[in-house]
Amino acid sequence: MTVANHFELLRTDGTARRGQLTTPHGVVRTPAFMPVGTLGAMKSLHWRDVRDAGADIVLGNTYHLMLRPGAERVASFGGLQKFTTWNGPMLTDSGGFQVMSLAQLRKVTEQGVTFRSHIDGAKFELTPERAIEIQRLLNSDIAMQLDECVRLPAEHADIDRAMQLSLRWAERCKRAFETAPEGYMLFGIAQGGDVPELRRASAQGLIDIGFHGYAIGGLAVGEPQAVMLAMIEEVVPILPLDRPRYLMGVGTPDDMLEAVARGVDMFDCVMPTRNGRHGMAFTRHGQINMRNARHQDDPRPLDEESTWPAARDYSRAYLHHLVRSGETLGAMLLSEINIAYYQSLMQGIRAAIDAGTFEEFRARTREGWARGDIPPR
Repeated sequence: MTVANHFELLRTDGTARRGQLTTPHGVVRTPAFMPVGTLGAMKSLHWRDVRDAGADIVLGNTYHLMLRPGAERVASFGGLQKFTTWNGPMLTDSGGFQVMSLAQLRKVTEQGVTFRSHIDGAKFELTPERAIEIQRLLNSDIAMQLDECVRLPAEHADIDRAMQLSLRWAERCKRAFETAPEGYMLFGIAQGGDVPELRRASAQGLIDIGFHGYAIGGLAVGEPQAVMLAMIEEVVPILPLDRPRYLMGVGTPDDMLEAVARGVDMFDCVMPTRNGRHGMAFTRHGQINMRNARHQDDPRPLDEESTWPAARDYSRAYLHHLVRSGETLGAMLLSEINIAYYQSLMQGIRAAIDAGTFEEFRARTREGWARGDIPPR
């Protein structure tokens, strides 16, 4: 069966790509960073702030949402967009990674995975068919296949077994998705750990099945950046030029910049909000720890050139005070600042690709991070 294409490649600059993905709930400009709203909410942030920061699309988590409030309950409200009031595109991951990392007493078989909830110990079964059913109930614009993610380091035989199982599950997910309305999308996930030939085999197997887009999974799980980038370089050249490429769970600004340089279009990560809740700010100067005493008497803003009010209008001394005092406002403001920085980075990347100056932008951005924060007062 021919798989419809909803992605338009608008411009390339070297291997970096500028495009747009049309979904039932709106257009996503790529390269794109998707803020993570695990339980249908952005921790410490209002959806308005996420949209104002420049996000076109957000991510929800199938594993967490199936446990609470439950996919059927969300469906009774008309899907995630109506339930949450986020009136834009949403991607849901399949839940496979969380089952492997959070669930108790899990058992993987050809049929699927059975596990006990990390919340109350209740027993669940997640099969490829059920993973797709849940994501259709959630009404996400982009669904992900169920896969088995192996934590690295791992034995070659274990990585190979999980990759082959994920390919068989991918076929079942595609069959289960065939009744989805026009415009909704299903992405396959390339696995294979840190083994180049398995990564290539996984990508080719997914292409043979045929998906709306292709993700690279099982990375950014503790391996060195060089290994992650090497695996991207194995997979991306195999993938179709006219389909979006999504690097799952990534990452730091540097990770994303380097992945864009290698042809990746989409990213997600909890880092901007998680680090913000722990007093860390992402800026054009690099990452800044607002807990440090050097900020306690500093009247200057975090970044006077930022377009985001919280980064430009509040003093470093006040942000430091909020963080050290455990005030909720501190977590909110730093989460805003971080999401806004990630989106401004994506905007800068897109503009540079359009202008044919991506390599200059890449070098200039990395130089800013390398220089570090402004000198203390």
